Amino acid sequence: MILETFPVGLLSCNCTILGDEEGGEAIVVDPGDDVPGILARLARHHLTLKQIIITHAHIDHVGGAAKLKAATGAPILLNQNDLPLLEMLSAQAAWLGVEMPEWVPPDQHAADNLVIGLKKFPGIVLHTPGHTEGSISLHFAPEKLLIAGDTLFAGTIGRTDLPGGNMKKILTSIHDRLLPLPDETRVIPGHGNKTTIGHERKSNPFLV
Repeated sequence: MILETFPVGLLSCNCTILGDEEGGEAIVVDPGDDVPGILARLARHHLTLKQIIITHAHIDHVGGAAKLKAATGAPILLNQNDLPLLEMLSAQAAWLGVEMPEWVPPDQHAADNLVIGLKKFPGIVLHTPGHTEGSISLHFAPEKLLIAGDTLFAGTIGRTDLPGGNMKKILTSIHDRLLPLPDETRVIPGHGNKTTIGHERKSNPFLV
């Protein structure tokens, strides 16, 4: 399995490429920016992009999705509860003082328990609202891997003071959907360092 996570854009969103080097296919999660860099990484590994998955519709996570789709033809998956945020991209760009990115409607609703990923490396969508109404996490059980978006971070949790945020919902999402996962589950958050479910269960001040 090819697994690369790297920061993109003004807010250093973690973009992740998960690929099957034998099958020559990949998914990209949260292409917030730097589409040329993402394409270069895919080309270096000789990977064809099969899915673009957005964990939530904040501009730093979704900003490059339309360009990446145009370059590859891969469909965009986003939970439909975040469509109102997607339609607010111009306002989000104004908040950050950046140009409004191109955007297109998602091709598929990333619904709870939807099977995503690759034939060799399948995962499921976990709807984890709280940071936004449509926030999702991606669980790849055989790989003991969770891509958590901005729901769970190393030592903290996602903000709830932005449109769509709700403290009660994010804590419920983490306790009901994420903490039941095995301790050894690796967590790739939407920003910052990787962690594990076990470490966060024991030491995250928002969860203990």
